[in-house]
Amino acid sequence: MSTVRTMRRVGAVGAAAIAFAGPASAHAEVTASNPQALAKDVVLTFTGEAESESGGFTDVRVVLPEGIAPGDVTLDEAPKNWKMKPTKDGYTLSGPKLAVGTNAVHKIKVKQLPDAKSLAFKTIETYSDGKVSRWIELPSDGPEPEEPAPVLELKAAAPGSKPSEPSEPSKSPSSSPSKDTADKTSDKASDGTTKKADEEKSSGNAGAATAIGISIGVLIVAGAGLWVFKQRRSS
Repeated sequence: MSTVRTMRRVGAVGAAAIAFAGPASAHAEVTASNPQALAKDVVLTFTGEAESESGGFTDVRVVLPEGIAPGDVTLDEAPKNWKMKPTKDGYTLSGPKLAVGTNAVHKIKVKQLPDAKSLAFKTIETYSDGKVSRWIELPSDGPEPEEPAPVLELKAAAPGSKPSEPSEPSKSPSSSPSKDTADKTSDKASDGTTKKADEEKSSGNAGAATAIGISIGVLIVAGAGLWVFKQRRSS
């Protein structure tokens, strides 16, 4: 009799433990076609496990780790009609909501993986019912995080592998003009000054000629008047 009671108690405890544990929590994961440091043209596959019972995925945001710039990745595969949009520190993928219970899977191609032992990709997932999953916690020496970011472990770089030349930063327009621009501006200003001086000189010459002409005319008229006056007196 005691044995039966003991078995019942064990069964009850086990059932309670299972009920307390509940279903296993979902995760966001990342894998690579070639998980090796400094490997080129590597395809990374991201899987967001569905955990909402009332909504489907509509948006996934990924923060790229140090050594991978948004311009170094291209979309390789995504849910139908989903689009990629670069952000300052990574990218977002969004589109029509997926069916409830459907995992969000997408792939990107990376120009070159950095020289590192592991890469963490902080991920934020949004569902159509408003639920948001934040897989952004980084691993530490303590207990495993409740919402760990997807981490990709890398093998050591192949012998002779070298990082690609970093892309040149875009040059912003300089506040001071370049030498060529300055020279052209100077020449233009010089031409304008010379032209203006010539116009003023020409205008001055014309004014002087007009004044001389008027003076000569006055003298001629005065001389003619004097001659007429003398003729009248002599007669």
